Amino acid sequence: MTSIAAVQPRPQTDPWGALREVERQVLWLSTAIVHEANRVRPNQSGLKVGGHQTSSASMVSMMTSLWFRHLRPQDRVSVKPHASPVLHAINYLLGELSEEYLATLRAFGGLQSYPSRSKDPDPVDYSTGSVGIGATAPIWGALARRYIEATVGGAGTGRQYSLLGDAELDEGAVWEAILEPSVAELGEIVWVVDLNRQSLDRVVPNIAAGRLQGMFASAGWQVLTVKYGHLLEELFTRPGGNELRTRIDQMPNPEYQRLLRCTPIQLRERLPAGSAPVAALISELDDQTLAAAIRNLGGHDLAALDQAYTSIDDTRPTVIVAYTIKGYGLPTQGHPQNHSALLTTEQMQQLASQLGTDPDHPWSRFAPGSDAGRLCAATARRLRRPAYHLRPVPALPADIGRTPSGTASTQAALGRALLDLTREAPEAARRVVTVSPDVSSSTNLGGWINKVGVWSAGDRVDWFADDTETVLHWREKPTGQHIELGIAETNLAGLLGELGATWSRWGQPLLPIGVLYDPFVERALEPWSFGIYAGGQSILVGTPSGVTLAPEGGAHQSITTPSIGIEQPGCTSYEPAFAIDVEWALLACLAQLGKPGGTSAYLRLSTRPVDQTLANVPPDPAGRERRRRQVVAGAYCLRRTPKPQVTIAAMGAIVPEALTAAERLDAAGTPADVICVTSPGLLFKSLLARQGHTEAPTWILDQVFPTSRATPLVTVLDGHPHTLAFLATINRVPSTCLGVTRFGQSGSLEDVYRYHGIDADSIVRAGLDVATG
Repeated sequence: MTSIAAVQPRPQTDPWGALREVERQVLWLSTAIVHEANRVRPNQSGLKVGGHQTSSASMVSMMTSLWFRHLRPQDRVSVKPHASPVLHAINYLLGELSEEYLATLRAFGGLQSYPSRSKDPDPVDYSTGSVGIGATAPIWGALARRYIEATVGGAGTGRQYSLLGDAELDEGAVWEAILEPSVAELGEIVWVVDLNRQSLDRVVPNIAAGRLQGMFASAGWQVLTVKYGHLLEELFTRPGGNELRTRIDQMPNPEYQRLLRCTPIQLRERLPAGSAPVAALISELDDQTLAAAIRNLGGHDLAALDQAYTSIDDTRPTVIVAYTIKGYGLPTQGHPQNHSALLTTEQMQQLASQLGTDPDHPWSRFAPGSDAGRLCAATARRLRRPAYHLRPVPALPADIGRTPSGTASTQAALGRALLDLTREAPEAARRVVTVSPDVSSSTNLGGWINKVGVWSAGDRVDWFADDTETVLHWREKPTGQHIELGIAETNLAGLLGELGATWSRWGQPLLPIGVLYDPFVERALEPWSFGIYAGGQSILVGTPSGVTLAPEGGAHQSITTPSIGIEQPGCTSYEPAFAIDVEWALLACLAQLGKPGGTSAYLRLSTRPVDQTLANVPPDPAGRERRRRQVVAGAYCLRRTPKPQVTIAAMGAIVPEALTAAERLDAAGTPADVICVTSPGLLFKSLLARQGHTEAPTWILDQVFPTSRATPLVTVLDGHPHTLAFLATINRVPSTCLGVTRFGQSGSLEDVYRYHGIDADSIVRAGLDVATG
């Protein structure tokens, strides 16, 4: 680990003069942006608007140095959520943000609470706000850039910076990402940790910076520490300096933070702590110098920061641990409860005087001919990025044309569809990239992987290539199209989001598909949802799903995932029952990726083998196309009787039970239609559109649920029954909803279905009850 500091006293001619002017203006602007939102802008509701002046202040020096000295146009930066005002202030000084937005922080249509690629009006490289997710996003952005460059080209090079607060290192997602084996090879990764040793509620008592630095070093990272500034480093060279360094190094975090709130008299009493050399050293200092010295940490020293950025080793990931003071330069600096504290109008007046700004004209820019003005103009020119032309995704077929027969599962159909795509549409298939967390073979991706290979930065030897008993060939090469991660679903979802954003970063669209066990979709949900929010378009495949994986029992069931597909914005979900439904849904989802206005998708698949002739695919081309359109739109009629008395709407693996139940109901004198639901989310959206709440096609409701055939309804799925409960409102009919509401049991499929009441017997009973009730 390397310690970085400015060891020489500042010369009479300050080489950082213009940069210091920019630093002061960035501090003022970022503070004023929050002040305007809370103290100046009318607030009729009376609710606190919020914003983080102190969290911004601790980052001002680091971001000023990075943007105005070291950043290049090919680099990308993730800014910690609470420092968004600093980003906007810098963009404003660089001419990338109009003045009208500076007064709109957290206003409707204005600057977002946290940096947002999709909603902010100025350049934002990574959306942040979900603690830990924004910090790790550049790791996956680096992998995505390398994949693009190796497979189709056009992404170039560039560093990927993460500016994060020390509290974000509490998040498990951070360490899951750091420990991913491939990350140690990403020399373009640079993390800058704002070590202010404060969280939302308190001063963190034992932040153990040395332990954190050791963890990064053990993971193969370069660790640079920026602890003290030029003033303290100069004092350390004087008599008593070693004792002063030891005293500050060894004091607990809360004690140090308390010293920041002390008067000079109190400092002289408390700082020595019985050390005569320390007392003698600080007795030589006037009050102003003493107060400045105790605040002189490296994260606020432009020279020390400059040396750290210059020392980055691009052959391995780098973390810069910069010691800072939360609220540095503000009246609230160092206070244990300053996280969301807002400066008063009087304090803003004082700050304006201190920084040399005019509070009556808070948004003033530098004069073009001034040193600071020229620095801003030169930086803006240097950071101007080239425009990327968006390449369209090659044409995808809507129907490959096969009609599966025999017995197959929807999970196996996924791998088959991908292989078929390589033959039917090779150019489009070249854009497909699959990702899994060490479950490739158990989710039927083996054939696809054998065909396209595994991606790696360089060629690697497959030591089992000559083993005749090896079924899955693990050929790792830069042109491979499958990326294998460790067992960490958060990493998978983070990478999916960045692979799905390459169209908007470099104009090179990918068709990313992530495959994981459906019970663990909820682990991946936060980063995947955040990736969609940030513009990442991908397909998440959860398989196997539900209690249908009966022997696995309650620990591996997924009850609520069907509703996730309905509730997730920017996502279309499908739960196909048959292999042909998988193919059609997958192709439709792929066609929505890699373009403005595109959407992500979630496919919930099963390992249950199903007789494919039950799909009863129409043999004539017109009938087949009608069925395909209905599958993609959300549902189709699988069984229709002349005069139905009940309708069974079933989804996914339960469809065979629904068909069996319908035959038995017929035999009992209660004719039943069977509707195969493929996407409850699309049906619900159509229903909302029919009610005038949104815009969406409604024809699927007319074709599958016509009022002329409205009957009492039984809904059934391997998931929570509320997923399909809304179907009864289409025609306002009586209904019974069957599904899974309890933790499960291990057992045979028949026993488990019976236990949850989703077997054929339960469907028959429900049909008779609702038809005669």
